[in-house]
Amino acid sequence: MESNVRVRFAPSPTGPLHIGGVRTALYNYLFAKKHNGTFILRIEDTDQTRYVANAEQYIIDALNWCNIPFDEGINKNEKFGPYRQSERKELYKKYATILLETGWAYYAFDTAEELDAHRKGHEAEGKTFIYNWHNREKGRLVNSLVLTDEEVQAKINAGENYVIRFKSPQDEILQMEDEIRGNITIDTNTLDDKILFKTDGMPTYHLANIVDDHLMEISHVIRGEEWLPSMPLHVLLYKAFGWDSPKFAHLPLILKPVGKGKLSKRDGDKLGFPVFPLEYTNEATGDVSRGYKEDGYFADAFINMLAFLGWNPGTEQEIFSLEALVETFDLKRVSKSGAKFSPDKTKWFQQQYMQTKSDEAVTELFLPILTEKGISVANEDEKSQVQKIVSSIKERAIFVEDLWDLSSYFFETPSEYDAKNVKKNWKEGTPELMQELVEIIKNIEDFSSANTEKEIKEWITNKEIGFGKVMQPLRLSLVGKLAGPHLFDIIATIGKQETILRIENAIEKL
Repeated sequence: MESNVRVRFAPSPTGPLHIGGVRTALYNYLFAKKHNGTFILRIEDTDQTRYVANAEQYIIDALNWCNIPFDEGINKNEKFGPYRQSERKELYKKYATILLETGWAYYAFDTAEELDAHRKGHEAEGKTFIYNWHNREKGRLVNSLVLTDEEVQAKINAGENYVIRFKSPQDEILQMEDEIRGNITIDTNTLDDKILFKTDGMPTYHLANIVDDHLMEISHVIRGEEWLPSMPLHVLLYKAFGWDSPKFAHLPLILKPVGKGKLSKRDGDKLGFPVFPLEYTNEATGDVSRGYKEDGYFADAFINMLAFLGWNPGTEQEIFSLEALVETFDLKRVSKSGAKFSPDKTKWFQQQYMQTKSDEAVTELFLPILTEKGISVANEDEKSQVQKIVSSIKERAIFVEDLWDLSSYFFETPSEYDAKNVKKNWKEGTPELMQELVEIIKNIEDFSSANTEKEIKEWITNKEIGFGKVMQPLRLSLVGKLAGPHLFDIIATIGKQETILRIENAIEKL
């Protein structure tokens, strides 16, 4: 058991939370809960150019719907606040200054045009321009490593734009440990001197994230694979400050259903599935992106599916409650390779959860749909009738919305009949046979499913005709198509009057 586990989910509020982000949050949540730790939400809004106003609330709403709420963050147990990086601005300048004083960072005054010229010059010679040990003190670049203190101060006083860069060490072999990927070795000569502090007075992700993780006492950094290339810089920053580094774990990508490449909104739009937990409206363009919640998925089915995108329990079991996921989850069982997203598998999880929900629970979810269709369920008797209907059709439903298509004939007399089946099953002589059946039904006293079945089957046997000749037209009359549960259960549910009415309707219309 890890002690004093503190993990954070730190998204940027640049739009809706993609399911890749939700999975990162989920793995952080599961890890924290398994070790009686704390799950923190921090909003990384240092990139003000891409900030989207309603994105932060969306992130919070999404975590709540998924049932993985944060323990500490904005407006909740704020003992290490503030939890928005934009409100911690003053802090970062102080830490950037410490790095300047200790020689781990330097001022760079190069303009975008000058850097572009260096880049193009290198390309012309078939080389790649990297700002690091290789050229930072050669005099071609304008930084505090080649300027005198007086020259640096004069440039700052004159209001010249500058950035603060990290001074990557030369000729060192960096040994790092990743909880998922094991040992990683990096030659520091291949690293560039990343910008830590920008011209606009905001830190870059790298500085802000290290300072925040340290001050918030984060024990484990569990994040997406896209941050793996930044790990050497982050480890070196901890070393530069003289701080203990947290443990790192980099999660595999979620891949497109067709294989290679990261799953994107475009893949969802093209193949007809959501990539966001909740529906999202872009306030600027009015575009609406689909959400799993609004598409009818249960939150627990969605979470169960997500857990398996990159992790497995090492057994055949696939259905896990959130509590069971907490108990079973282990970073050592997270895969290094990307996990292919499958829309079909997602539906499979949804269907499994539909089957395990009680008839009573599904009925409660179905009632608003009936109300919408103008069908009132006024008392307990009517409710228990609906529950019986739900019980008979539930196993064929994936979503609650499907229940209406599967059961509408219980509530409404069919007005149309499936043409293909009519042609095949409504033959010459069928109307007379059905009229005769009406008389039989009128005389049945005990209208239970079992008794009705017994009496009608006895009549068919006595007539010495094939069962299909009666049963298929009868189902067509009652349902409008050859679908639905046990025929005599339908008859018992809709009752004698309605059964007779529907057969007579069919005789008239067909």
